[in-house]
Amino acid sequence: MDLSNQKILVTGGSQGIGRGAALELAKAGANVAVNYRSNSEAADSIADEIRALGCQALVLQGDVSVQAEVEQMVSTVVQEWGEITGLVSNAAYSDRELMIKADMEGFKRTVDVSMWGAFFAVRAVSQQLVKQENGGSIIVVSSPHAKIPFPTAMAYNMSKAAIDHMARTAAIELARHRIRVNVVHPGWIDTPGERKFFSEEQLEEGAKNIPWGRLGQPEEIGRLITFMMSSDCDYMTGNTALMDGGISLPWWSNREEGKQ
Repeated sequence: MDLSNQKILVTGGSQGIGRGAALELAKAGANVAVNYRSNSEAADSIADEIRALGCQALVLQGDVSVQAEVEQMVSTVVQEWGEITGLVSNAAYSDRELMIKADMEGFKRTVDVSMWGAFFAVRAVSQQLVKQENGGSIIVVSSPHAKIPFPTAMAYNMSKAAIDHMARTAAIELARHRIRVNVVHPGWIDTPGERKFFSEEQLEEGAKNIPWGRLGQPEEIGRLITFMMSSDCDYMTGNTALMDGGISLPWWSNREEGKQ
């Protein structure tokens, strides 16, 4: 997987899956612009790691739910590097409550970041790629939540379902410009964000119920993203790649033991 001389923006790149993607892209030779909202120390740290791999890094503060800030990020990448060649739309937010009890500020924030933020990033990068007339690759990090109605996560479920269809629509609209758009569905991944909802003990116990018996790691998703962005996947667009350790399978079924 050779991404030498690629200039890729990763939203939400300071931690979790975004961090894993940024590092794996750099290992393949890409220059990476790391977007973050509030954790500047983590963003600076990943930028240092990218540079240590011999690639260039930019650190871009911005809230993806604000369209103007997303467009400024893309503009900065182009000003610094002369072009942008790809996007990993990863930034997300989630509050978890039953729909009938949900705090609407948190509900709306989840949709603003996870749905509108993804759209703003895909739109702004696509506009620049079309201007450049040299193709490009976009990965939208979605989730099995797009298909599985996990309770207490309605806003997140809605947002992920929406960006799946957004990405497929973008794929058909952008094919004539040789811009590929694909989706990744990571399963339960061991990230700092999971600590918002679960204790270490709960994560450890929950992992045992996954068919593969463990949580996924950010770098595993990062390697999948890198592969999908590379020329090895030139014929892939409008695709959704699932890497979830089997969590989307009917793991709750005990029928093999003769139970329901």
